[in-house]
Amino acid sequence: MEFVHYQDVHEFAVKVEPILSKGEDVYSLFLGVLQAIKAGRYENPFLATVEEDGEVLALFQMTPPHPLNLIITEESRLEESMDLVIGKLLELEIGISSIISLKPWAYSFAGKWKNRTGIGHQILMDQGLYRLNKLNETIEQSPGAWRFAEKKDCPLIEKWFNLFEGDARIPLTPMEDVKKRVASFIDEQEVFLWEDNGKVVSMMKKARPSKHGVTVSFVFTPKEERKKGYARTMVAAGTKELLKEYDFCVLYTDLMNPTSNKIYMEIGYERIADSVQLAFTSK
Repeated sequence: MEFVHYQDVHEFAVKVEPILSKGEDVYSLFLGVLQAIKAGRYENPFLATVEEDGEVLALFQMTPPHPLNLIITEESRLEESMDLVIGKLLELEIGISSIISLKPWAYSFAGKWKNRTGIGHQILMDQGLYRLNKLNETIEQSPGAWRFAEKKDCPLIEKWFNLFEGDARIPLTPMEDVKKRVASFIDEQEVFLWEDNGKVVSMMKKARPSKHGVTVSFVFTPKEERKKGYARTMVAAGTKELLKEYDFCVLYTDLMNPTSNKIYMEIGYERIADSVQLAFTSK
Protein backbone atom coordinates (compact mmCIF):
# COMPACT_ATOMS: atom_id res chain seq x y z
CA MET A 1 0.00 0.00 0.00
CA GLU A 2 1.39 3.39 -0.97
CA PHE A 3 0.42 7.04 -0.72
CA VAL A 4 0.65 8.86 -4.08
CA HIS A 5 0.70 12.67 -4.00
CA TYR A 6 -0.13 14.08 -7.44
CA GLN A 7 1.27 17.40 -8.63
CA ASP A 8 -0.32 17.17 -12.09
CA VAL A 9 -4.13 17.35 -12.03
CA HIS A 10 -4.41 15.71 -15.44
CA GLU A 11 -2.37 12.72 -14.29
CA PHE A 12 -4.61 12.50 -11.22
CA ALA A 13 -7.72 12.74 -13.40
CA VAL A 14 -6.59 9.87 -15.61
CA LYS A 15 -6.24 7.73 -12.50
CA VAL A 16 -9.50 8.62 -10.72
CA GLU A 17 -12.07 9.62 -13.35
CA PRO A 18 -12.89 5.99 -14.26
CA ILE A 19 -13.80 5.47 -10.59
CA LEU A 20 -15.82 8.67 -10.35
CA SER A 21 -17.74 7.93 -13.54
CA LYS A 22 -19.10 4.73 -11.97
CA GLY A 23 -20.74 6.79 -9.23
CA GLU A 24 -21.40 9.98 -11.16
CA ASP A 25 -24.32 10.95 -8.90
CA VAL A 26 -22.87 10.10 -5.47
CA TYR A 27 -19.44 11.43 -6.42
CA SER A 28 -20.78 14.55 -8.17
CA LEU A 29 -19.11 17.00 -5.77
CA PHE A 30 -15.67 15.40 -6.09
CA LEU A 31 -16.05 15.11 -9.85
CA GLY A 32 -17.27 18.69 -10.24
CA VAL A 33 -14.42 20.16 -8.20
CA LEU A 34 -11.94 18.07 -10.18
CA GLN A 35 -13.25 19.57 -13.43
CA ALA A 36 -12.86 23.05 -11.94
CA ILE A 37 -9.25 22.30 -10.95
CA LYS A 38 -8.54 21.09 -14.49
CA ALA A 39 -10.01 24.34 -15.79
CA GLY A 40 -7.57 26.32 -13.61
CA ARG A 41 -10.13 27.73 -11.18
CA TYR A 42 -8.25 26.65 -8.06
CA GLU A 43 -4.65 27.14 -7.02
CA ASN A 44 -2.48 24.67 -5.13
CA PRO A 45 -4.97 21.80 -4.84
CA PHE A 46 -4.13 18.73 -2.78
CA LEU A 47 -4.61 15.58 -4.87
CA ALA A 48 -3.72 12.12 -3.61
CA THR A 49 -4.58 8.44 -3.71
CA VAL A 50 -3.86 5.36 -1.69
CA GLU A 51 -2.92 2.58 -4.10
CA GLU A 52 -1.81 -1.01 -4.09
CA ASP A 53 -0.45 -2.77 -7.17
CA GLY A 54 -1.89 0.04 -9.30
CA GLU A 55 -5.38 -0.29 -7.82
CA VAL A 56 -6.85 2.82 -6.18
CA LEU A 57 -8.12 2.08 -2.67
CA ALA A 58 -8.93 5.68 -1.70
CA LEU A 59 -8.82 9.13 -3.27
CA PHE A 60 -8.45 12.55 -1.68
CA GLN A 61 -8.95 16.07 -2.98
CA MET A 62 -8.82 19.52 -1.38
CA THR A 63 -8.79 23.09 -2.67
CA PRO A 64 -7.76 25.16 0.38
CA PRO A 65 -9.47 26.69 2.28
CA HIS A 66 -12.32 24.37 1.25
CA PRO A 67 -12.93 20.97 2.86
CA LEU A 68 -10.96 17.81 2.22
CA ASN A 69 -13.11 15.41 0.18
CA LEU A 70 -12.42 11.70 0.27
CA ILE A 71 -13.74 8.53 -1.33
CA ILE A 72 -13.00 4.99 -0.21
CA THR A 73 -13.20 2.41 -3.00
CA GLU A 74 -12.16 -0.62 -0.96
CA GLU A 75 -14.05 -0.71 2.34
CA SER A 76 -12.01 -3.61 3.70
CA ARG A 77 -8.90 -1.38 3.57
CA LEU A 78 -10.56 1.73 5.02
CA GLU A 79 -8.68 1.71 8.33
CA GLU A 80 -5.28 1.25 6.71
CA SER A 81 -6.00 3.88 4.06
CA MET A 82 -7.07 6.46 6.64
CA ASP A 83 -4.03 5.80 8.84
CA LEU A 84 -1.67 6.13 5.89
CA VAL A 85 -3.09 9.37 4.50
CA ILE A 86 -3.38 11.04 7.92
CA GLY A 87 0.24 10.23 8.62
CA LYS A 88 1.26 11.74 5.26
CA LEU A 89 -0.87 14.86 5.77
CA LEU A 90 0.88 15.49 9.08
CA GLU A 91 4.29 14.70 7.62
CA LEU A 92 3.73 17.12 4.73
CA GLU A 93 2.25 19.71 7.14
CA ILE A 94 -0.90 20.08 5.06
CA GLY A 95 -3.50 21.93 7.10
CA ILE A 96 -7.11 20.77 7.16
CA SER A 97 -9.92 22.95 8.50
CA SER A 98 -12.81 20.65 7.58
CA ILE A 99 -13.80 17.49 5.74
CA ILE A 100 -16.79 16.59 3.56
CA SER A 101 -17.67 13.05 2.54
CA LEU A 102 -20.23 10.32 2.95
CA LYS A 103 -20.94 10.00 6.66
CA PRO A 104 -19.11 6.73 7.49
CA TRP A 105 -15.93 7.90 5.79
CA ALA A 106 -16.03 11.42 7.24
CA TYR A 107 -16.53 10.20 10.80
CA SER A 108 -13.86 7.53 10.43
CA PHE A 109 -11.35 10.15 9.29
CA ALA A 110 -12.39 12.58 12.03
CA GLY A 111 -11.99 9.94 14.72
CA LYS A 112 -8.52 8.98 13.57
CA TRP A 113 -7.56 12.63 13.13
CA LYS A 114 -8.46 13.28 16.77
CA ASN A 115 -6.48 10.26 17.92
CA ARG A 116 -3.39 11.53 16.11
CA THR A 117 -3.72 15.28 16.77
CA GLY A 118 -6.07 15.72 19.73
CA ILE A 119 -8.24 17.96 17.52
CA GLY A 120 -11.96 17.23 17.69
CA HIS A 121 -14.75 18.15 15.30
CA GLN A 122 -18.19 19.68 15.06
CA ILE A 123 -20.91 19.32 12.44
CA LEU A 124 -21.11 22.16 9.95
CA MET A 125 -23.68 20.58 7.63
CA ASP A 126 -25.62 17.36 7.93
CA GLN A 127 -26.67 16.70 4.35
CA GLY A 128 -28.85 14.45 2.27
CA LEU A 129 -27.88 13.82 -1.35
CA TYR A 130 -30.85 13.52 -3.72
CA ARG A 131 -31.18 12.45 -7.35
CA LEU A 132 -33.97 13.05 -9.86
CA ASN A 133 -34.40 11.22 -13.17
CA LYS A 134 -38.01 12.18 -13.94
CA LEU A 135 -39.85 15.27 -12.78
CA ASN A 136 -43.23 15.10 -11.05
CA GLU A 137 -45.15 17.50 -13.28
CA THR A 138 -48.40 17.27 -11.31
CA ILE A 139 -47.29 19.57 -8.51
CA GLU A 140 -49.04 22.91 -8.16
CA GLN A 141 -47.10 25.84 -9.60
CA SER A 142 -46.78 29.22 -7.91
CA PRO A 143 -47.64 32.32 -9.96
CA GLY A 144 -44.93 33.71 -12.19
CA ALA A 145 -42.36 32.34 -14.60
CA TRP A 146 -38.66 31.50 -14.71
CA ARG A 147 -35.91 33.18 -16.68
CA PHE A 148 -32.12 33.17 -16.80
CA ALA A 149 -30.43 35.83 -14.70
CA GLU A 150 -28.99 38.81 -16.56
CA LYS A 151 -26.33 41.40 -15.71
CA LYS A 152 -28.99 43.72 -14.30
CA ASP A 153 -29.67 41.06 -11.63
CA CYS A 154 -26.10 41.02 -10.30
CA PRO A 155 -26.67 43.32 -7.26
CA LEU A 156 -29.60 41.19 -6.08
CA ILE A 157 -27.79 37.89 -6.59
CA GLU A 158 -24.70 39.24 -4.80
CA LYS A 159 -26.86 40.14 -1.80
CA TRP A 160 -28.59 36.77 -1.85
CA PHE A 161 -25.23 34.98 -2.13
CA ASN A 162 -24.19 36.07 1.39
CA LEU A 163 -27.71 35.59 2.76
CA PHE A 164 -27.64 32.01 1.47
CA GLU A 165 -24.29 31.43 3.18
CA GLY A 166 -25.74 32.80 6.40
CA ASP A 167 -28.71 30.44 6.22
CA ALA A 168 -26.34 27.54 5.52
CA ARG A 169 -24.15 28.52 8.49
CA ILE A 170 -20.99 28.68 6.39
CA PRO A 171 -18.34 31.43 6.36
CA LEU A 172 -19.31 34.48 4.32
CA THR A 173 -17.43 35.03 1.09
CA PRO A 174 -15.87 38.53 0.82
CA MET A 175 -18.00 40.76 -1.38
CA GLU A 176 -15.15 41.34 -3.82
CA ASP A 177 -15.05 37.59 -4.49
CA VAL A 178 -18.84 37.36 -4.57
CA LYS A 179 -18.99 39.96 -7.34
CA LYS A 180 -16.48 38.02 -9.45
CA ARG A 181 -18.28 34.74 -8.94
CA VAL A 182 -21.73 36.14 -9.68
CA ALA A 183 -20.43 37.81 -12.86
CA SER A 184 -19.06 34.43 -13.95
CA PHE A 185 -22.39 32.73 -13.16
CA ILE A 186 -24.23 35.21 -15.35
CA ASP A 187 -21.75 34.89 -18.21
CA GLU A 188 -22.14 31.10 -18.14
CA GLN A 189 -25.95 31.37 -17.89
CA GLU A 190 -25.99 29.27 -14.72
CA VAL A 191 -28.53 31.19 -12.60
CA PHE A 192 -32.29 30.64 -12.86
CA LEU A 193 -34.70 33.21 -11.39
CA TRP A 194 -38.41 32.96 -10.59
CA GLU A 195 -40.20 36.21 -11.24
CA ASP A 196 -43.74 37.01 -10.08
CA ASN A 197 -45.46 40.16 -11.26
CA GLY A 198 -42.13 41.75 -12.20
CA LYS A 199 -40.40 40.89 -8.90
CA VAL A 200 -37.65 38.27 -8.55
CA VAL A 201 -38.70 36.06 -5.62
CA SER A 202 -36.53 32.93 -5.80
CA MET A 203 -33.46 31.52 -7.48
CA MET A 204 -31.38 28.40 -8.10
CA LYS A 205 -28.09 27.67 -9.83
CA LYS A 206 -26.73 25.05 -12.20
CA ALA A 207 -23.42 23.63 -10.93
CA ARG A 208 -20.81 20.95 -11.56
CA PRO A 209 -22.04 19.45 -14.84
CA SER A 210 -20.70 15.99 -15.64
CA LYS A 211 -21.15 13.65 -18.59
CA HIS A 212 -24.69 12.59 -17.67
CA GLY A 213 -25.75 14.74 -14.74
CA VAL A 214 -25.73 18.19 -13.18
CA THR A 215 -26.12 19.63 -9.70
CA VAL A 216 -28.85 22.02 -8.56
CA SER A 217 -27.42 24.40 -5.97
CA PHE A 218 -27.80 27.81 -4.37
CA VAL A 219 -31.59 27.50 -3.95
CA PHE A 220 -32.67 30.68 -2.18
CA THR A 221 -35.84 32.60 -1.42
CA PRO A 222 -35.71 35.73 0.77
CA LYS A 223 -37.55 35.46 4.09
CA GLU A 224 -40.35 37.78 3.06
CA GLU A 225 -41.22 35.54 0.10
CA ARG A 226 -41.04 32.17 1.84
CA LYS A 227 -43.96 29.79 2.44
CA LYS A 228 -45.49 30.76 -0.90
CA GLY A 229 -44.20 27.76 -2.87
CA TYR A 230 -41.71 29.77 -4.90
CA ALA A 231 -38.67 27.62 -4.09
CA ARG A 232 -40.45 24.39 -5.02
CA THR A 233 -41.72 25.92 -8.26
CA MET A 234 -38.31 27.38 -9.09
CA VAL A 235 -36.49 24.09 -8.56
CA ALA A 236 -39.13 22.15 -10.49
CA ALA A 237 -38.93 24.54 -13.46
CA GLY A 238 -35.14 24.72 -13.38
CA THR A 239 -34.82 20.96 -13.09
CA LYS A 240 -37.16 20.48 -16.06
CA GLU A 241 -34.97 22.78 -18.14
CA LEU A 242 -31.76 21.00 -17.08
CA LEU A 243 -33.23 17.58 -17.95
CA LYS A 244 -33.36 18.71 -21.58
CA GLU A 245 -29.57 18.40 -21.58
CA TYR A 246 -28.77 15.94 -18.77
CA ASP A 247 -30.01 12.48 -17.78
CA PHE A 248 -30.35 13.34 -14.10
CA CYS A 249 -30.02 16.14 -11.54
CA VAL A 250 -28.64 15.93 -8.02
CA LEU A 251 -28.81 18.29 -5.08
CA TYR A 252 -27.71 18.47 -1.46
CA THR A 253 -30.14 19.33 1.33
CA ASP A 254 -29.77 20.35 4.94
CA LEU A 255 -31.22 17.40 6.88
CA MET A 256 -31.97 19.79 9.74
CA ASN A 257 -34.49 21.53 7.48
CA PRO A 258 -37.41 19.10 6.97
CA THR A 259 -39.28 21.61 4.81
CA SER A 260 -36.68 21.70 2.04
CA ASN A 261 -36.31 17.92 2.07
CA LYS A 262 -40.08 17.56 1.75
CA ILE A 263 -40.43 19.92 -1.22
CA TYR A 264 -37.61 18.28 -3.15
CA MET A 265 -39.18 14.86 -2.71
CA GLU A 266 -42.50 16.28 -3.93
CA ILE A 267 -40.72 17.40 -7.11
CA GLY A 268 -39.38 13.88 -7.63
CA TYR A 269 -35.94 13.87 -5.99
CA GLU A 270 -34.99 10.66 -4.18
CA ARG A 271 -32.42 10.43 -1.40
CA ILE A 272 -29.44 8.33 -2.47
CA ALA A 273 -26.82 9.04 0.22
CA ASP A 274 -26.03 10.93 3.41
CA SER A 275 -23.09 13.31 3.56
CA VAL A 276 -21.63 15.44 6.31
CA GLN A 277 -19.22 18.35 6.57
CA LEU A 278 -17.20 18.38 9.77
CA ALA A 279 -15.09 21.29 11.00
CA PHE A 280 -11.99 20.50 13.02
CA THR A 281 -11.94 22.46 16.27
CA SER A 282 -8.88 23.64 18.15
CA LYS A 283 -7.26 21.44 20.80
